[in-house]
Amino acid sequence: MNIVEKIFAAADRRATALVCDGEEITYGALIERVEAAAVPIAALRAARVALDCPNGVAHVVLALAIVRTGKCLVPLATELAAPERERIIRETGVGAILDASGEAREVSVAGDVGFDENALSALNPAFIRFSSGTTGTSKGVVISHESLLARINAANRGLRIAPADRIVWILPMAHHFAVSIMLYLHAGATTLIVNSHLAADVLAAGRLHGGTILYGAPFHHALLAAEPTGQPWPTLRLAVSVAASLPLKTALGFDERYGVPLSQGLGIIEVGLPLFNVLAAREKPGSVGRPQPDFAAEVRAGGELYLRGPGMFDAYLRPWRRRADVLEDGWFRTGDLAEVDADGDFHLLGRSHSVINVGGLKCFPEEIEAVLGEFPGVAAVRVYGKENARFGAVPAAEVELLNPAQLPKSSELAAYCRRRLAGYKVPVAFGFVERITRTASGKIKR
Repeated sequence: MNIVEKIFAAADRRATALVCDGEEITYGALIERVEAAAVPIAALRAARVALDCPNGVAHVVLALAIVRTGKCLVPLATELAAPERERIIRETGVGAILDASGEAREVSVAGDVGFDENALSALNPAFIRFSSGTTGTSKGVVISHESLLARINAANRGLRIAPADRIVWILPMAHHFAVSIMLYLHAGATTLIVNSHLAADVLAAGRLHGGTILYGAPFHHALLAAEPTGQPWPTLRLAVSVAASLPLKTALGFDERYGVPLSQGLGIIEVGLPLFNVLAAREKPGSVGRPQPDFAAEVRAGGELYLRGPGMFDAYLRPWRRRADVLEDGWFRTGDLAEVDADGDFHLLGRSHSVINVGGLKCFPEEIEAVLGEFPGVAAVRVYGKENARFGAVPAAEVELLNPAQLPKSSELAAYCRRRLAGYKVPVAFGFVERITRTASGKIKR
């Protein structure tokens, strides 16, 4: 089975597939471009092809062309440093790198790639994506054509994207293509590619082209919430927030500005979109909602979140581990700590390995970051555990300011936290930085 073939077979060739920089491309024209691009790709000896291409029509065409030929797509995010790129190329054993022009450069990777080629090939792999690496080294995640189709169908049970929808796209395609752009194409919808993070540009595109769905990170939603013109977005019906925890200030500001609540979802490269807050987005903006119809979720002893459902990843690439060897009786252990309220809505507390143990009392960096993020003039915060001889660890904070010239006193920040948090959660030190380090998908790098 080839997922691109299935998308093309069901497509209405007259309908608009993509809009970018004033150009409208029908499904028929997209199919023609993909088939043309697939010819030289198919002739490559490589079983896996890396795509080094920024957001845009070319990225969509070339990504689809690679998968269409039966070769495995390995996205190379444009922001990666040279050592990071080299590691992905080496660990995936790609045989060619495709640039935005469609030109392929064949590469030879010396030594053992660390996995069995026959075992990988038997999975019918469509993508190898690397996890975000928020806490260190990322992992190569293999997703087959069959798994990709299953997770797309499962995700859309909650999103309910239809051919009439026009999705405003602002996230990096190298990180989000598989269960987003692929989903929109499979649903026959239109993707409006906006190559700008400026709120004015995003809003203008949404208004001009009748955008019905916005899919972005809290960073983008915060900019849109602060957009000063007051212009409405009357066609917007669904605003999805993924990639990072949604600050309450952003959720409230966006809803007030556009009259549409932000629906937070939990996206995991190994699982897909298992949790999505569509039922209580306005009442509980901090929740990631309930399991999608095809998924099950449990918070087990110790507070860790486990998930089960269709479209799970097929293997970790290196060291090679099949899905069956990773799952626990069919359940995926996320590493996220969560709680469930009386209505069955899930709330993420933080990552299990980022919890700060203060003399036997646990605190979550995300909780403290959310509080400090409400302090006037604060743009972003990273809280971490600092070694302490008496307590083992205590929280400390890095703070990014909207205006570095307006520097608050550390005592003011501490007092602000003390009024809102238990004493052991109040950071003992505050450092002011020019920019908090994040992954490409917007998550704080811890």
